[in-house]
Amino acid sequence: METYLVGGAIRDQLLGLSVSEKDWVVVGSTPEEMLRQGFQAVGKDFPVFLHPKTHEEYALARTERKTAPGYTGFSVYAAVDVTLEQDLQRRDLTINAIAQQANGDLIDPYHGQADLAQRVLRHISPAFSEDPVRVLRVARFAAKLEHLGFIVAPETLDLMQAMTDNGEINALTPERVWKEWEKSLTTPRPSAFLRMLQQCGALALLAPALNKQLQNQNVSQQLLQSIDVAARNQHLANVCFAVSLHRLDTDESNDQITNLCQQYHIPKLFQQLAFLVATHHDKLPALASNDATAALTLIECLDGFRRPQRLKLFIDAVRCIYYQDDLQPQIIRLQQAHQVATKVDAKALLAQGLQGAEIATALNERRLQAISELFQQGS
Repeated sequence: METYLVGGAIRDQLLGLSVSEKDWVVVGSTPEEMLRQGFQAVGKDFPVFLHPKTHEEYALARTERKTAPGYTGFSVYAAVDVTLEQDLQRRDLTINAIAQQANGDLIDPYHGQADLAQRVLRHISPAFSEDPVRVLRVARFAAKLEHLGFIVAPETLDLMQAMTDNGEINALTPERVWKEWEKSLTTPRPSAFLRMLQQCGALALLAPALNKQLQNQNVSQQLLQSIDVAARNQHLANVCFAVSLHRLDTDESNDQITNLCQQYHIPKLFQQLAFLVATHHDKLPALASNDATAALTLIECLDGFRRPQRLKLFIDAVRCIYYQDDLQPQIIRLQQAHQVATKVDAKALLAQGLQGAEIATALNERRLQAISELFQQGS
């Protein structure tokens, strides 16, 4: 039984990046032997175990044979005669197929270190085309590593294009698409994820409305740069996602954001913020006119009194969308309007004997008056 550190931990270590998790491959063992040593079995499709102390994943060396469409259509063979080189060969990219022995020596049968040095994302073998998830993974690795100078090898991009053309990409499940998309939102350059999918034709199938926006060169440049601004400012993934979709149509008869989010089972927190940003982002520049009614209406549309955090996230997203414009005065005005309007006391209205709709009307009037007085002081 031999154990090797493999995959992303080796790649990131060689690139000088922080290592977030470690994966191990075990050669020459069996499930029974792993259980006897105290490992906990967790793998459903192939033998994966958690270490009894570190809880890191240890997978038995395995090979795979394509048996059906999609990323689950594989027959897995895991036995004591599977070699490390055979296990590494089934992986996606050469830079992810490097193993490390206990003494620190590297085993690199597919020249991953050379591709790390040359900053190339390159597939290992033609078997890459058997798993459509790899199209998304390459796009995500482009988002993760493009800022370091990495490019996708032309032959790998050609293979991704062929996988799209032959319909293999259609076998992806909604959950897997969103998993890779969500991971890309926390990378240094999430725009690369969308660009790679667009280049190989996958985005036109997975998100046609977004793909159409990126086909417009004027829109595309502004949109992609806004997404990367969100990443540089280390905003939350839902902010970056909202920025990505802010150009989509949210009309009742053609609600592209809701349709997209339902298609990929995207969490409601992402969907709600994306819808609000797409619907209301163009209202912030208008606050330059000290229009108290416009400010109060925007706050209410964002449900800012009950959900102040949502207002903050909206402002984070709008800052990225208008990264080339100085909207700081409007943003300060909106924040101050929210602060003074929040101080209006609804309990005092109840004490005056107001009820039902009377309270709502009076509350709105007093909030509007507070914002108007604020804007008059600042003019």
